[in-house]
Amino acid sequence: MKPVIGTVVSNKMQKSVVVAVDRLFHNKLYNRYVKRTSKFMAHDEKNSCNIGDRVKLDPSRPLSKNKNWIVAEIIKKARIYSPQAAAAAALSFSAAKAPSESSVPPVSSS
Repeated sequence: MKPVIGTVVSNKMQKSVVVAVDRLFHNKLYNRYVKRTSKFMAHDEKNSCNIGDRVKLDPSRPLSKNKNWIVAEIIKKARIYSPQAAAAAALSFSAAKAPSESSVPPVSSS
């Protein structure tokens, strides 16, 4: 088997992740490309993967009943929502926007 690249969809287990791998194949009858998704369980030794990360999986010996892959590397980390960071961004956005609104002269109704 060759290494595959997919997206982490679950990391609720200890040292294990579920990775969704998409593949395209050509349907000869309809002359269209069809997308199929396979889910693989993979071993994540350091528990460093989060949901949404793009990871590269390498094949390995069977580690459990369903686990035959190892996370080789994290290609791209996902952006994770945190309430503190969102609040800080909202404050900085509103502070940057407030002076520009006050520079607009008021409209007089005559």
